[in-house]
Amino acid sequence: MELATRAVHAGRAGKVEGAYPVSVPIHPSATFYYDQAAELDAVAGGATGYMYARYRNPTGVALESAVAEMEAADGALAYGSGMAALHAAILASGVAPGDAIVCSQEIYGGTLNLLLNVLAPLGMDIRFADLNTLAGQEQALNGGGVRLVIVETISNPLLRVLDVAALAERAHAAGAKLLVDATFSSPALGRPLEWGADYSVHSATKYLSGHGDVTGGVVAARADELPQLDGFRKLVGGILGAFEAWLILRGIKTLPLRMERHCENARRVAEFLRGHERVERVFYPGFTDHPDHAVAARQFGGRFGGMVSFEVKGARREAMLRLMDRLRFCLPCTSLGDVQTLVMYPVLASHRDMAPKQRERVGIHENLLRLSIGIEDAGDLIADLKQALEGE
Repeated sequence: MELATRAVHAGRAGKVEGAYPVSVPIHPSATFYYDQAAELDAVAGGATGYMYARYRNPTGVALESAVAEMEAADGALAYGSGMAALHAAILASGVAPGDAIVCSQEIYGGTLNLLLNVLAPLGMDIRFADLNTLAGQEQALNGGGVRLVIVETISNPLLRVLDVAALAERAHAAGAKLLVDATFSSPALGRPLEWGADYSVHSATKYLSGHGDVTGGVVAARADELPQLDGFRKLVGGILGAFEAWLILRGIKTLPLRMERHCENARRVAEFLRGHERVERVFYPGFTDHPDHAVAARQFGGRFGGMVSFEVKGARREAMLRLMDRLRFCLPCTSLGDVQTLVMYPVLASHRDMAPKQRERVGIHENLLRLSIGIEDAGDLIADLKQALEGE
């Protein structure tokens, strides 16, 4: 069955008085009861069923079933946000005080803050490394005591793409698990578990839901990882509500269709930006001279995602803010993956808390903007960017 078909039919609801509802029902109940107390006792003892919404909810289970099918995973667990999902996956990996977590130096600022401000004070040894090179991977993994490696399928915001299968092999050989944040690619471009990753994490707020109206997260994994993921969700309480689960499930139905348009629009916008005299550099893995183009083409099946970043020649912070103010269709928002095009200034948003020298070291400069290309008409987006770039 092809992905587009799975997206539409995955997570379908069961019978309701003999009929199948086309849309999964929303079950907002906080708790559940049974005809016999023995049934409740059985569920409390581990039998499949529903007891309390912090443990399981029918709408949430439908979403998890859909994501697992999209990811070719044994199962998936939904959480109240992408950060809650990431936190749970890190804890489920078994990291303990004294263990090392190796993280790509090119990664979302929230992930950096979680590692440095929550996990490091608990005794985890946090190591950042350039994992886009073989030398960087070998140096990071040979340090000893590495329990977990964290990367993104497409890095935020510089759009680097590493070979997940090769890294998974090296991480496992070093005794570490591999956690892949697949938010930027979504299951429409690839499935990290098939490449050897142990966890595939998504901020479902982004491409999975796709409409900017819900916050959520999900982790897909093999069967042996699911009990730990479920246990941390129950104890820490980062659950996803029934309404949010329904919205994400609704968004998944159009994910493959939306991603086709995201990818095509991004290609056209990237080509326009590259030819504009005010643009110094464009970051887009679809360009043949991108350092990771070959890996991206192979890994994502010839598509390159809906994200484009670019630098404006000679622009400082004030000029970048004025440029953003001139945009009409590209909305200044700290998110991505929506049907509308969103523009984000990393220096003031995703990487605001990173020290300026560290930002410069990894290549996040004051003249950098990140675009999450929507499904609008590409010509209108190009015209909007053109008038904004030429407004001064």
